[in-house]
Amino acid sequence: MTLPSWQNKELGSMARGARWLVEVVGVGNIFTKAQLREAFPDVAQIDRRLRDLRDHGWRLDTSRDDPSLLQQEQRFVIQGADVWIPGKSKAPKHKSSITAAQRAKVFHEDNNLCRSCGIGAGEAYEDGGGIETAKLNVARRKVLHADGEVAYQLITECKRCGVGGGADREVDLGALLDLVEDLAPLEQQLFAKWIAADQRSISPIEKVWGIYRTLPQESRAAVAQALDDIA
Repeated sequence: MTLPSWQNKELGSMARGARWLVEVVGVGNIFTKAQLREAFPDVAQIDRRLRDLRDHGWRLDTSRDDPSLLQQEQRFVIQGADVWIPGKSKAPKHKSSITAAQRAKVFHEDNNLCRSCGIGAGEAYEDGGGIETAKLNVARRKVLHADGEVAYQLITECKRCGVGGGADREVDLGALLDLVEDLAPLEQQLFAKWIAADQRSISPIEKVWGIYRTLPQESRAAVAQALDDIA
């Protein structure tokens, strides 16, 4: 079968962009926004059309995903579905656009917190020197049920946690439920309290351990010696 050229304007802009990546760039290679726009001067928002390819299994890394890239560079990592073939350009149902109402509902249910790291919108990251603040987004998480059914559920993530394959993450709900069932009764009660409060209470010894782990070696040795003296 003869494959269409990326220069064929009868194709949709996303399909043309996909063919350009295959024919001109090649998997594993780098391209710039300037090169992309130069190739498609007649297509408005060609950058967005290429981003749409991610819904079809294509992977294009930016400097956020790959620190070796410059800000204006992207790397063509994985070729996905042949979106230039009729019927292949329709995104899977679980990758359809998230509505504003859905987004607001998910933020509310997740208490406006990133479910991966716990940071809230606008809060500064502890390792960012107070400069970088969190931006929340809604992502899809693949959930494997105990009966083998696969579902895609919405979850709140900050931009940092969503970088580098957030969309590929999955959780085995059946395995988690088995672990919960194996907990001792008192542990199950404690876990239920954490769920109700949507946070885990930290015991005094955990707080002490958290501080201890940040100490230089000499200070850690001093703490160990102090415990020996107490004993």
